[in-house]
Amino acid sequence: MVQLTKGDIINTAFRTWGRIFYQQTSLSLLARDLGVTKAALYRHFKNKQALLDAMYESFFDQYTAFIKDGYARAVATTDLIESQFTMMRTMVEYYTRDMNAFIFSLFMVYGQREPEQLMAELERRGIDMRKIRPVEEDVETYPSMLQLILASLIFWVASFHKHSHAPDEPPSDEQVYGLIRWIEEKITGGLGLRRDRADRINFEALEGAVPPHLPDDPEDAGLLKAVAGAVAEAGPWNASMDMVARRSGLSKSGLYAHFKNKQDMLRQLFSTELERIIAYAGAAIRVSTVPEEQFYLAIIGVADYLRSRPEILIALDWLKTRRIDLGHSTPPRIYRIFSDIKINGIEVMAGLSESLKEQTAQWVLFLTANVLMRRPPGMAVSEVPNTSLRILYKFVVFGINGYKSCYQ
Repeated sequence: MVQLTKGDIINTAFRTWGRIFYQQTSLSLLARDLGVTKAALYRHFKNKQALLDAMYESFFDQYTAFIKDGYARAVATTDLIESQFTMMRTMVEYYTRDMNAFIFSLFMVYGQREPEQLMAELERRGIDMRKIRPVEEDVETYPSMLQLILASLIFWVASFHKHSHAPDEPPSDEQVYGLIRWIEEKITGGLGLRRDRADRINFEALEGAVPPHLPDDPEDAGLLKAVAGAVAEAGPWNASMDMVARRSGLSKSGLYAHFKNKQDMLRQLFSTELERIIAYAGAAIRVSTVPEEQFYLAIIGVADYLRSRPEILIALDWLKTRRIDLGHSTPPRIYRIFSDIKINGIEVMAGLSESLKEQTAQWVLFLTANVLMRRPPGMAVSEVPNTSLRILYKFVVFGINGYKSCYQ
């Protein structure tokens, strides 16, 4: 009989719980996948938290072992941008090759621990990220270039694992290095719009021209607001019909006159809100016929809507909601907001496949939500300044040089 080891349990836990994105960390499910009893697990770990702690240690041990050489090269280079890109390439390669580690890092590391704790874990293993200076100028600004780069890295790696390879098959070297080149292209060059026209944009005038009124509320706006509030409070996985009933003033049985079940409740919320975002951003775009201005108007339109409805912003946390089975896909028109913008009759994203058009538009939406969600402590969503969205715009359309131009 093969002896079960701690390593066997830890490795299987990464796969088993990662498969359901850590919605639950059931020892019974883990024991079933291992083909053992729960009692066999307790012989190695006194409880579930001890196992999770061991997974945390294992993650950092393996992560730092992989990035050690890239870190050494990054520290050795005198080119600040190349130093950051060396670390970016190394991180992308690690997370592309190991989907389980990527999922664990998203749900159980970066979302659970303070940045100081993460830095301490790296330093304990010989990685001092303070030796790699950020590529932006020495100014205090929000969002930082590092935030936008890391958010882009997370988005494109997640998209790769979702769209580009089978979960049970390791990616090929060609796929890994192709993704690295793609991310680097987006970060260095953005979408490649015309810099001369973008530099002449009067951002303040465009912001003032955006329609001041949101679309009319649907008839069931109060009920959907209660759904959004429950999702914002407990997350889309844990929001219950009971929570919505308490918020709306209806009985639980009364909710079933509006929703068939929880899945239908979430579907109606997201469908309704996405359609409203589409309508508002679409109206904003029509303020101008200049493509470079239209792209900013699309971003400011989406951001204005979400700033006015913070509970919807939280409910639309992309990394989570894209992993809920709502019984339908996200309305594709949300992505056409960006990909339909044309220069001389040609779509900005004309050279991309339909899949990459959609993913690139999702990237812009993801970064917009990221800027609003990952704001500095003490800043309300409604207080995120338009200056932050101008910085985001320059980064999206021109890459890091666009970002740096904000301070030249």
